[in-house]
Amino acid sequence: MVDPTDADYVELGEASSPKLDKYQNVSIIPLVFLIFYEVSGGSFGVEDSVRAAGPLLALVGFLILPFVWSVPEALKTEELGTMFPENGGYVIWVSPALGPYWGFQLGWKKWLSGVIDNALYPVLFLDYMKSAIPDLEGCFTRTIVVLVLTVALTYLNYRGLTIVGRVAILLGVFFLLPFIFMGIVAIPKLEPSRWFVVGFGNMDWGLF
Repeated sequence: MVDPTDADYVELGEASSPKLDKYQNVSIIPLVFLIFYEVSGGSFGVEDSVRAAGPLLALVGFLILPFVWSVPEALKTEELGTMFPENGGYVIWVSPALGPYWGFQLGWKKWLSGVIDNALYPVLFLDYMKSAIPDLEGCFTRTIVVLVLTVALTYLNYRGLTIVGRVAILLGVFFLLPFIFMGIVAIPKLEPSRWFVVGFGNMDWGLF
């Protein structure tokens, strides 16, 4: 068992901390939208949840999930980020406990999962858009649009955090405006009795 405090095993603190003045800063509003895209990216799946279990269980799930998942994740990140005030995230947190090998493995798998996850967003976006633009269902057109979106987003990331934060705000407003508009339009048609409908007879637990 290697002593986690051994400097040859893992370096923490001032010796390994990068100089923060070399990095671009991001203000609070872009940061909020960047976190929004990291954990959600939109209201994808809301309709499926209601269809799978009914309005009541969907609403209960949306109310409970922040307390059983989001709050513990936030507290864990706060504690570990305070304990290890360095750039590196998961890698910095795991290396002192399990060694640099497993720290590298976690960083590599997190990067790989991010690549796979990010590849889904252009496809989801096109699935929503093809209802308004039927030509997007064609294989060639769809492929070209996915490639263009991928190259554009890659270029934005290459340009740096500042421009990514600004674009995140624009895209966030663009994606949220339809939900806000539809919510306002739906107010006169609200029927609270429908909120308590539970579809036990046709429950799709896997989808829910």
